[in-house]
Amino acid sequence: MKIYTRAGDKGETGLIGGIRVSKADPRIVAYGAVDELNSSIGLAISFLRQKKQFSDLAAVLVQVQNDLFVVGSDLADPSFPKAGKTPRVGEKMASALEPVIDKFESELEPITFFILPGGSVEASLLHQARGVARRAETAVVSVSKDQPVNPAIVVYLNRLSDMLFVAARLANSRLGVPDVAWCK
Repeated sequence: MKIYTRAGDKGETGLIGGIRVSKADPRIVAYGAVDELNSSIGLAISFLRQKKQFSDLAAVLVQVQNDLFVVGSDLADPSFPKAGKTPRVGEKMASALEPVIDKFESELEPITFFILPGGSVEASLLHQARGVARRAETAVVSVSKDQPVNPAIVVYLNRLSDMLFVAARLANSRLGVPDVAWCK
């Protein structure tokens, strides 16, 4: 099978169900942001796997990458809320992140200042992924104003950005690198 089909050469792409839309359609922009988020997380994982103390975090992020494929396919199927063969994001996906956040937070000191993205390379990559998660969430909210979108996607992306923030702090903590304080 060839990777190129030429079907998108005129600026259109297909959604699940065969509908053709502009590549600038807000739905395409949204799942493009989710794809970028997945790539950002993949980059973070490649750095985290180089250090033994991050094996648990890397495993969580691999699950997140799989979840993000569900998010992308859910967005690519405009038939929501109709049931079909397309995997859909459910409430359990976001709630599964909450004990992870709690576990990672239990290793951290309480926040007493605003934190700038940075510190270690690993934390910086996780902060970068968090920023992409926020943009993806915003893009999905934008789509949902005019098109039917599974509301569980917004909840998942919101929870994921929280988890990535805590993960970035955890990376700094485990490496003995202080979080970077915002100085006004």
